[in-house]
Amino acid sequence: MDNNSAPPPSALNNFRVLYLVTQLVGITIIILVSCWVGIHLNGLAWTSQPAVQFNWHPLLMSVGMIFLYGNSILIYRGFRYASKKALKLTHATIHGAAFVFTVIALVAVFDSHNLARPAPIPNMYTLHSWVGLSAVLLFSLQYVFGFVSYLFPGVREQLRASYMPVHVFFGIAGFVMAIAAALLGLLEKAIFSIPNYAALPAQAILINAIGLMYILYGGLVVFLVTERQYKRHPLPEDVMLLTHSSSTGTS
Repeated sequence: MDNNSAPPPSALNNFRVLYLVTQLVGITIIILVSCWVGIHLNGLAWTSQPAVQFNWHPLLMSVGMIFLYGNSILIYRGFRYASKKALKLTHATIHGAAFVFTVIALVAVFDSHNLARPAPIPNMYTLHSWVGLSAVLLFSLQYVFGFVSYLFPGVREQLRASYMPVHVFFGIAGFVMAIAAALLGLLEKAIFSIPNYAALPAQAILINAIGLMYILYGGLVVFLVTERQYKRHPLPEDVMLLTHSSSTGTS
């Protein structure tokens, strides 16, 4: 199929079904993590209870770096009939919301370690923390470079077009790293906090189920955003905007 041709109706029908399934899986993740936090980890608190403050970390990371990040990646295909400008702003807004949730989640986990009693817990020594911080840094750089490239006025269309493959690749790479970090974090928490993990108590089953949902959600997002048949077809106003931008840049 030509890159510039509209996808066939059957492909769009398949996309809509998979997109809906993806959203349901993402919502299920948030529900399951909320149940884990509420039932097995004593709910939520802030600095007055550092051990409980930690619980904001898996919850907000699941909302920000998993659910919102995935939806930000899919926005151009999920709302293919919206204008390109509206999609750019929505993409940036969802990324911004994910960034806010991520910052709060990082503050929570560092506080829970540094304020732990009777002695502080060391930071940044596990593979989970290294992969997670790398994903956050990549996500942040993507946000900054994407904002400058696609929302900052005066950038030439040729530069935007040449940067797009890089932006797409590292956007997906950062999302995959976030999924990997989440899986490592679940395993780390299970090993540290469940003495009889091998016996598969209720909390262990719930943690394993959350991990499978992470994998399923990540796989669906990556498939939907890389499958060529599901690519967004440019609208007439997009072509007019591109032509106007090119003529303005060369005038």
